[in-house]
Amino acid sequence: QVQVVESGGGLVQAGGSLRLSCAASGSILSTYGMSWYRQAPGKQRVLVASVRSGGGTNYADSVKGRFSISRDNAKNTVYLQMNSLKPEDTAVYYCHLILQTTVTDIAAYWGQGTQVTVSS
Repeated sequence: QVQVVESGGGLVQAGGSLRLSCAASGSILSTYGMSWYRQAPGKQRVLVASVRSGGGTNYADSVKGRFSISRDNAKNTVYLQMNSLKPEDTAVYYCHLILQTTVTDIAAYWGQGTQVTVSS
């Protein structure tokens, strides 16, 4: 069984920084794509950043130059460093992991979500 736990959200003033973490534990053979999504009140969940198993990254235009995604494969953990935060970054942030748990089973897992609130 796999558990995915997020941490690092909170309240910060505009211009500040936060670092989110998402760690998977359990019977994991390998990790593939790891991503962060966010969902603001009344809006759809959208992709913020992703990092492939080989290290390549992608970012939403709205966060380019301010956010940085990274991963530690040995710890099955993905991070999101968020700098120069803006009020419009306020949302619940979710990690999304593609994990292999057996020789034949590869599946997607979501974190529980962590609230990020940026005050103006």
